[in-house]
Amino acid sequence: MVAQLSNPWWAFVVLGICAGVVSGALGIGSGIILVPALVLLYDFGQKSAQGMALAVMVPMALLGALRYWRNPEIDMNTAVIGLVVCGALVGTLAGTELAARLPSHVLRRIFAIVLLIVAVRMFVTPSRPEQSSIGDGLNDPKVTSLAESGGPDSDR
Repeated sequence: MVAQLSNPWWAFVVLGICAGVVSGALGIGSGIILVPALVLLYDFGQKSAQGMALAVMVPMALLGALRYWRNPEIDMNTAVIGLVVCGALVGTLAGTELAARLPSHVLRRIFAIVLLIVAVRMFVTPSRPEQSSIGDGLNDPKVTSLAESGGPDSDR
């Protein structure tokens, strides 16, 4: 680890700036930049790079989310955010356990395949309109009353 720190400190700051710009502008995790850079440019192991990318993500994501939250032109649906967070926390526990058990070379290949699949899908899938109706239904009074009453077939 000391060998990686012998690189000029500013190189890590520049890497952080690049990861922050890409994450903030595109809404993607910084791992897409940090993991390959830390592995390929700075000789960190795959698992170390993934762990560091997750650690960097927390403060960066909070700051980015706050900036989006404060923009009146952007609808941040708290119900959707809460549901995704619940799933993401469980998924993170499962994913980190899986990563601990898999060899680094397998993780590296999986990471590359996921990046490739996402890139191809983003490139070939047509754009959708800005507003999404999926999360809007969670704030619909009919959906809320159905959920509170136990559903459409409830005896209440």
